Amino acid sequence: QVQLVESGGGLVQAGGSLRLSCAASARTFSIYVMGWFRQVPGKEREFVAAISRYSGSTYYGDSVKGRFTVSRDNGKNAVNLQMNSLKPEDTAVYYCGARLQYGLSQRQSEYDYWGQGTQVTVSS
Repeated sequence: QVQLVESGGGLVQAGGSLRLSCAASARTFSIYVMGWFRQVPGKEREFVAAISRYSGSTYYGDSVKGRFTVSRDNGKNAVNLQMNSLKPEDTAVYYCGARLQYGLSQRQSEYDYWGQGTQVTVSS
């Protein structure tokens, strides 16, 4: 059973930056891809970014390209999401997911484990 714990959320003004982290524990060798998604009340979970744990390949959602950067720290079994030039529409609960198969994916159904989420609020 993989366990994921997110951290780093908070309140920031528009144009500011935040860095989220997701630490994985237990059976981490089985994780091939880690991804970030976000969700606002009443809407479906939206893909943000994903990274291959072994190759380092990355994949971004259109709404965050050029502003967000996903990176890995395999030594710590962690993945980070650097968020720059934040906008009020980036406000959401951000979730980290772990996928136990090859292939970057933007489909939440293809992730096997999830963290509890961390709130990001961007004020205008």
